Amino acid sequence: MTDSLVASPDAPAVPRLHVETFPVGDIRMLVPLLDARHPLLWIRKGQGMAGRGEALRLEFTGESRFRDACETWRQVTAAATVVDPLGTPGTGLIAFGAFAFSGQSALTSVLIVPELVIGKRDGVFWLTRVRVLAEGETVPPRHPERSVAPALPPATGFGAEYRISLLPGAANPDTYRAAVEEAVERITHGDLEKVVLARDLVGRLPADSDLRRVIFDLALGYPDCWTFAVDGLIGSSPETLVRVDHGTVSARVLAGTISRGRDAEADHDQAVALATSAKDLDEHRFAVASVMTALAPHSTTLIASEIPFTLKLPNLWHLASDVEGALSDGSTSLDLIASLHPTAAVAGTPTRDALALIERLEPFDRGRYAGPVGWVGADGDGEWAVALRCAQVDDSGSITAYAGAGIVAGSDPQHELLETKMKFRPMVEAFG
Repeated sequence: MTDSLVASPDAPAVPRLHVETFPVGDIRMLVPLLDARHPLLWIRKGQGMAGRGEALRLEFTGESRFRDACETWRQVTAAATVVDPLGTPGTGLIAFGAFAFSGQSALTSVLIVPELVIGKRDGVFWLTRVRVLAEGETVPPRHPERSVAPALPPATGFGAEYRISLLPGAANPDTYRAAVEEAVERITHGDLEKVVLARDLVGRLPADSDLRRVIFDLALGYPDCWTFAVDGLIGSSPETLVRVDHGTVSARVLAGTISRGRDAEADHDQAVALATSAKDLDEHRFAVASVMTALAPHSTTLIASEIPFTLKLPNLWHLASDVEGALSDGSTSLDLIASLHPTAAVAGTPTRDALALIERLEPFDRGRYAGPVGWVGADGDGEWAVALRCAQVDDSGSITAYAGAGIVAGSDPQHELLETKMKFRPMVEAFG
């Protein structure tokens, strides 16, 4: 059973949910438990949550999508009955979420409460069952000693193998290089300091394809990233937009990229080149300042890495900085993604000017690319990444993958094109 609710002034009252979490035995792998065509997943280093079915689907559109999501989620949690003896991040009532980058996007933003959530974290394994209560229905008291956990959904083998080539979409290489040239000219003239320009690749899934194959390859190949699947948005992102856990807020900012070297010596040289690159350090400085400014009203104890460190991924190096502090205003993770999005790492500086230039130079709707993706709990805690290294798969099997690069003064169009090619590699390899 699925209840859908579209946020609007005339939207009906939220349904009442009854949520029960049960401890279960060791769960070896989450991906085989997913639905092959409609997976819901959030994992890193094999730990996280998998969802099955939809008990409640909340949809939001327009510039107010974050604000509407915050208010609606508060109503949902206030009306819910939650039995959670574990109290671990991810237990009890949670929703998986994915938000559109732009308020003008044709693609909706969603929060999805699954009918079943299967999770594993730090040696704790659980199953959460969610159902919508009928009008007037009451829930009898639960007696833990007599409660029996529902059976886990069966782990099933993956469907037939497939190989898909992703080809240039609306922004082909020539179009992209021309856009970068114009952006550099605007930056040189002092119109703005940085803009992030993306391009797209497209493809199509064969009928009855098992999306778990793609997800499994991403999770195996990029274990240090957040591997996610929410409403057809699939990817592995290295960038933590924000994490809220019992009053502590943290984020990881990534900006500045270089390819890995062919051998150990060349790889070390690449990392050093990135760490000393004036262009990349400037780009990173804009991104960190953007996050610190957005979080400052919510925390008086924010600290950031004094200097960025180099983060090694299988296909490239990133400049990275960690930000952490104690929340001082009781904000939820949904409140904070509303404050943070879009960061300079995915839009540019100044934000308004960068967004206007993105709107003019990118010949496509970003959809949920570079928007927040993650999960939120009933208490507002949660984990959210920036939807990077990702693709949107629609019900017809159409695939659109995205990758972008930060353009600053001195950016070279061909170099930026090659950077996007590196960033496409996880999705190109997972589908191909």
